[in-house]
Amino acid sequence: MADAPSNDRYSRQSILPGVGDTGQRALSKAHAVVVGCGALGCGVIDQLARAGVGRLTLIDRDIVEWSNLQRQTLFDEEDARSGQPKAIAARRRVMAINSTTKVVSEIADLNFENGELLVVGEDKPDVMIDGTDNLETRYLLNDLAVKHRIPLIYGGVISRRGMQMTIRPGSGPCLRCVFPEPSRSGETETCDTAGVLGAAVAIVSSLQAAAAIDLIVNPAGDVNPVLIEFDLATIRFRSIDLSKLAAPGVRAGCVCCGKCEFQFLSGERARPAVTLCGRGAFQIPAGAAQIDLSRLASSVARVSQVTATEFFVRIVPREGVEMTVFADARAVVRGTANEGEARALYDRYVGA
Repeated sequence: MADAPSNDRYSRQSILPGVGDTGQRALSKAHAVVVGCGALGCGVIDQLARAGVGRLTLIDRDIVEWSNLQRQTLFDEEDARSGQPKAIAARRRVMAINSTTKVVSEIADLNFENGELLVVGEDKPDVMIDGTDNLETRYLLNDLAVKHRIPLIYGGVISRRGMQMTIRPGSGPCLRCVFPEPSRSGETETCDTAGVLGAAVAIVSSLQAAAAIDLIVNPAGDVNPVLIEFDLATIRFRSIDLSKLAAPGVRAGCVCCGKCEFQFLSGERARPAVTLCGRGAFQIPAGAAQIDLSRLASSVARVSQVTATEFFVRIVPREGVEMTVFADARAVVRGTANEGEARALYDRYVGA
């Protein structure tokens, strides 16, 4: 059977009001960067590829594990069995979905040192999508978005709850206008400690994909800034109007989009892991505030082997790997292959 013509592939989308042939051409020329190929990233990548976005840059530091398959829809059992890098497995799947989409995969731990090179580079994207699992990277993406005037589609999901908002630098509030400071380490739940429902992931990633498509098709559209929240446990959805935060006088007080202090992009707020010489371990430096060790031990004990004392919590994510977390948010991670894996484990069980 001959390949279907492109106008047939997108026929159900191009007849939508506000899309049309012009919008479809805009999608085919668009460049979207997706940071994080986990649960949210998979959903967004799949929908953008099927919608006909011309170029996707995928950035992720992790490999596919069996526990990912419940909600990370681009991966299969063979990916988990072979431990494929997520960015590579996602690229392969996208090429099977839509061979006309150009996909660039970056196996990297996005940070303040490489952020501008990986995300902006020589070809500034039309939109960035947040598929990350830690707050430090989210605030770094917010800095990048504001500094380079790139729209950012934020999304978050935990347990049965989710949220989404679109950040349009210059015309609306940024992430730090809404959430001025990230939560302290150990205070926020993670998917590995609280769990996550695949259906909640699907809702957030669909909201993100729809927002990205709308931005590409109608970049000058005047849309009121909102934060969408839902909880499937109570079947509660709400849309929070952020218009007051969009006022220039209000945004002027924001450390990021008002004062242009890019603290996460500059490295001022970064907490890089360091190698402990001769010990085969990495140390995540102390944070700005103390961790409630008893609370951390209680949340992690549901999913991993834990030893807790008044001085530390020792977590064994898997055989041969051990992470000791201290009250000052410092951690020593032993048994990982590299710094990126050590940081990923910290984010997974403790939080950014």
